[in-house]
Amino acid sequence: MLKTNLLTDEEIKALDERYCSWGDTVHYSKNPKVFRDCEGSFMYDSKDTPYLDLQMWYASCNFGYKNKRITNAVIDQIQTLPQITPKHLYDYKVLLAQKIAQANEKCFGEVGRVHFNVGGAQATEDALKVSRNYTHSQGIFAFMGGYHGRTMGATSVTSSYRYRERYGHFGDRAHFVPFPYCFRCHYGMKCENCDFYCVKQFAKNFESEYNSFYDSKTGNCECKTFIAEPILGTGGYINPPKGYFKALKKVLDDFGIMLIIDEIQMGMFRTGKLWAIENYGITPDVITFAKSITNGMNPLSGFWAKEKFIAPNVFPAGSAHSTYASNPIGTRAGYEVMCLIEDENFEQTIPLKSKRFMNGLNYLKNKYPQFIGDVGGIGLALRIELTQADGITPNRELCDAMQEEGLKGNLTYNGKKCGLILNNGGFYKNIITLVPSLYISDEEIDMSIDLLDQLFARFAK
Repeated sequence: MLKTNLLTDEEIKALDERYCSWGDTVHYSKNPKVFRDCEGSFMYDSKDTPYLDLQMWYASCNFGYKNKRITNAVIDQIQTLPQITPKHLYDYKVLLAQKIAQANEKCFGEVGRVHFNVGGAQATEDALKVSRNYTHSQGIFAFMGGYHGRTMGATSVTSSYRYRERYGHFGDRAHFVPFPYCFRCHYGMKCENCDFYCVKQFAKNFESEYNSFYDSKTGNCECKTFIAEPILGTGGYINPPKGYFKALKKVLDDFGIMLIIDEIQMGMFRTGKLWAIENYGITPDVITFAKSITNGMNPLSGFWAKEKFIAPNVFPAGSAHSTYASNPIGTRAGYEVMCLIEDENFEQTIPLKSKRFMNGLNYLKNKYPQFIGDVGGIGLALRIELTQADGITPNRELCDAMQEEGLKGNLTYNGKKCGLILNNGGFYKNIITLVPSLYISDEEIDMSIDLLDQLFARFAK
């Protein structure tokens, strides 16, 4: 239903151009799109045209827009206790912490505690504080292609130089190591017979003190923490080969290196598990979370850590703090999300949806070999890598053009006008990253493939 709007699209754009900072991501596009409504898997523009959303607020809305159960919980919280200083206690803070801690005890067999903040970058900052507090070391390893936020501390462990370029010297910058991006292996190896060559290269850092990181006489390592996304998010939804994390974790354990796993994008059943790292059979020391913990309803983030890293005598009062940490609206939404997860059957339904989606992506890959070099992913974190006709050279121009074309709202499905919302990522910004609602229906999956097919066909002419 069309709504009466306070401003026209043109007025919104004019005011944005004049008064809003261009430092955010809106102006990656020369002509930003204006939306007016959303529900389920769809956004709606001023003409009430539906746009199937395959990026869901950068994986912040795993459970669909306007999810009634979560929305009603937030409304109830607003009407009861919407504001309280984090200096005091209230029910949903401790109930949500209990849910997460007990879920992790079940997943990993480890007792731990939860600390809250707002925003993924702040969760990264707090996790780094836990690391420094426990290890008394600033040194840290991180992945090439990894993204952990844009605060100063989070930027120091995010591999992209352009996020640091404007802000001077970063003395605490992480030491970055190659992610197992098998389609574009850093070492030029083939996944099927490399025997985790990249892990072996990482392990060589500890063979001699002259390799800079480790003193075999004292057993002391200069970098005592590794922060890692289990699946690269901004890096292009690249998932590692089976067995990789087990091989890496053995090296970390051998040299006493903590492992922080960043689940900010991939948590909350995005990959068919509560945490993506569960797919790889290892137990991290710290897990950060944000985004879909509230289904995008209110900023809330945090981390879970094993007891030895966060026990009250180790990480005492005031070690990390934010005015809006554990805010009641966020924790209430988060509690409802965790309850919803318990009531659903995502561990069974998501692999089925993933298989259907992947069948469609492989169909597109076979139909458009001049455009698609690779497709892949896990659960409902999927990717389409766009390449030139040689099947390997990145094609960022096509990736950008497809996003803009989808936002024109002139595609059709079942005879009705519609649009498609996409997002890009990857080392070369040539990967279409697909993160649909976990409730996406079979018909909506088929619609996704049909609309992508229409877009590719336009550029094949």
